[in-house]
Amino acid sequence: MTSTQDDRLDPALLRLVGVLLLGGLMGLLDGTIVNVGIDTLGRHFGTSLSTVGWVATGYLLAVTVAIPLSAWAVDRFGGRRMWLMGLSVFLVGSLASGLAPSIESLIVFRVIQGFGGGMLDPVMLTLLARAAGPARAGRVMGLMGVVIPLGPVLGPIIGGVIIQNLDWRWMFLVNLPIGVTALALSLRVVPADPPRAERGGNRLDIVGVALLCPAFATLVYALSQAGEGAGFGATRVVVALAAGAGLLVGYVVHALRARTTPLIDLRLFTSRAFSASVTVMAVTGVMLFSMLFLVPLYYQQVRDHGVLAAGLLLSPLGVGSFLAMPVAGRLSDRVGTRALVPAGAFLIALSVLAFTQAGVHSGEGGLAVCVFGTGLGLGFVGAPTMGSLYRTLPAASVPQGTSALYVLNQLGASLGIAVAALVLQSRVSDRASAEVAFQSAFWWVFAGALAVLVAGCFLPGRPAPLPAAALGQEVGGSGVRDPGVSHT
Repeated sequence: MTSTQDDRLDPALLRLVGVLLLGGLMGLLDGTIVNVGIDTLGRHFGTSLSTVGWVATGYLLAVTVAIPLSAWAVDRFGGRRMWLMGLSVFLVGSLASGLAPSIESLIVFRVIQGFGGGMLDPVMLTLLARAAGPARAGRVMGLMGVVIPLGPVLGPIIGGVIIQNLDWRWMFLVNLPIGVTALALSLRVVPADPPRAERGGNRLDIVGVALLCPAFATLVYALSQAGEGAGFGATRVVVALAAGAGLLVGYVVHALRARTTPLIDLRLFTSRAFSASVTVMAVTGVMLFSMLFLVPLYYQQVRDHGVLAAGLLLSPLGVGSFLAMPVAGRLSDRVGTRALVPAGAFLIALSVLAFTQAGVHSGEGGLAVCVFGTGLGLGFVGAPTMGSLYRTLPAASVPQGTSALYVLNQLGASLGIAVAALVLQSRVSDRASAEVAFQSAFWWVFAGALAVLVAGCFLPGRPAPLPAAALGQEVGGSGVRDPGVSHT
């Protein structure tokens, strides 16, 4: 790409990116904002922490169930309709959660909220990929990618501020002004797209839904239980892992034999570029959520900081990713993904290495620089990899590819937290052992960085230039329309 026109994102596309980011950020915030308020909710409702834990677990499981369904829903009803539906369900769940009269109703409302949130992020990626087209995939994914690390990083900070200064209900009600604004702007900005059902699209894969959604939900439940203290040897964890694996094998057999389009087409994985991309993003989920879990806990248990201070000391990770992703996304459209991802992984490994040696007296300024470096590295891994995925996917496979990407990233996140928690639980007995335990746990993140460094070598290199007629067009062929035009 040589012309300056190729380097610009037109105003309509920028407006679309901004509106979708506003809506998508809510779902990512709510995945972690409640975690700092678990004790407060337990005291308010007078119930055990294990029961209150389902406020977070129920949300997570609903997100996991919704993600595989999003691909079919986008094809059946259209991306715009499903985006508006996801926003609406999320807002209803947020309002109901903020007004919940009991812990049981709060758990139910959080499940509703999670189902809406589980639709938002995959649909957001699908809409952006279609609007950007292959030539601009990296740049748009770089802009979109800033919310992936920022949401989980900002969640505990915002949650801590709310718990310290406001009623707990504002952890959920804070979504209302953001969501209503995103919904109003989406009605004007998000372009209409005809459902594939109107063009001879496929029916819902009922057998796939019955196998795949419970499989992922069961696996995420098992990993979350292992991370919360049960360990991988607990009966309920072993049973859940076995059940999830069995359902997953059943889905693989079904998908390979299906005569109609399965919920997620496994033939996508025959592409080396696609397999490498989703593998990198799965391991990136392991690294990101391991850091989100370990860094604040390190500052609390080893350095005696409060919850809010620990969250603020994690913020350089979000800042680093925020700065790196747009730059890395733009570069990937020029030089390719293979040149950037291994460099990002090397930076992560180098930054995390400092935490494997960190103790009670380590300088917090130096550690903050390392957290920032980890964020930069994650940015140079995430945006180019997502851009590579959407440059190589056929237009019709974008929703399914997005679902596969998010499901594996979610499983990676759950696995990262579970293993990190297991390492800590097996070694912490006092302050001195806590220091050694955290050092051991950070080696887990270091190993993930090395895995990404290797997998990054299998990603595509420099993208081939597209014909001039293809530049600026949507993957699906319709482009981004001016928001002043009606899209109904």
